[in-house]
Formats: sequence, structure tokens, C-alpha cells
Amino acid sequence: MPAIVLVGPMGVGKSTVGRLLAGHLGVGYRDTDDDIVAAQGRTIAEIFVDEGEPAFRALEKAAVRAALAEHDGVLALGGGAVLDEETRTLLAGHRVVYLSMEVEEAVKRTGLNVARPLLAVNPRKQWRELMEARRHLYEQVAVAVVATDGRTPEEVTQSVLDALELKQR
Repeated sequence: MPAIVLVGPMGVGKSTVGRLLAGHLGVGYRDTDDDIVAAQGRTIAEIFVDEGEPAFRALEKAAVRAALAEHDGVLALGGGAVLDEETRTLLAGHRVVYLSMEVEEAVKRTGLNVARPLLAVNPRKQWRELMEARRHLYEQVAVAVVATDGRTPEEVTQSVLDALELKQR
């Protein structure tokens, strides 16, 4: 079972904070988006374009299931992984932390750039709509919510450790 599972929107810092947490805890780090890219030999954007979102979500579901079963360190899930009901059920009993941010922070961090397939047309509006659809799902699976707005990755990492009452090595 992973020590910590991070969920949240694209660009929130799951990868950066996940690596920092893994270092503090002396465990490995894994990202299901990286698993998908490695297994498919192409980017997530290419999978979306070539096969569509449903095909990507099926790959994502399988990647999350495998990572939850195999990995005992810090695990970061893709932003849309919580859309799948079975995935949400699998997350029950795990130490899941929702890293949150507001749209203004998303603009600063990612520029809401069009390289992200779900934000290609009107990025700011689409990000808000994605969050309206997903926020309650992130909150549903999380045992803790850590806001990342205006904070350094180190500050967010410490807040996650504090929220879970974990000791650093």
C-alpha cells in the first residue's frame, strides 16, 4: 500500500511535492501518468488525439490499479483519475491527500497552456469547469486537503506531513 497518494488538478504540483515527500520519508516515488507514457511510448496528449479520452481513461484506470497494488511509497495520480468510480473505491483506506489550488494559481503555474488536451479551447473556462466537476471527487477520496496557492513546494510538503502526522527521516 502506498504511504501517501496525491490527487488534484493538473499543474497543482503533485509530481514536485510527491518527490519531496518521498525524499523526506525515505521511500520511492511513482506517478501513474509517467507509467502510462512509459507503457504506451507516447505522450498523454498523443493518446488523447489518437484514441480519445475514453481510451486514455481506461489506461489510467489500469495504471492506478497496478500502482496501488505494487507501490509502497508516494504515488501521484493524474488529475482525472478520480472520475472513475472503481478508482475512487480502490482509494478507500489509503492516505490520500488532495492538493488544491484556485484558477488564478493555475494560470500562474501552467499558463493554462494548450499543450494540456482538456484545456485546448478556452483554458481558463475549461479549468473552472473541470474543477467544478472534480473538486467534490477529490474531497471525497481525501483524508486531508492541502492548499498550494502562494506556497513553495517545501511548504506544501511540510503541510502534507503535518496533516498526516508523519515524521520526516
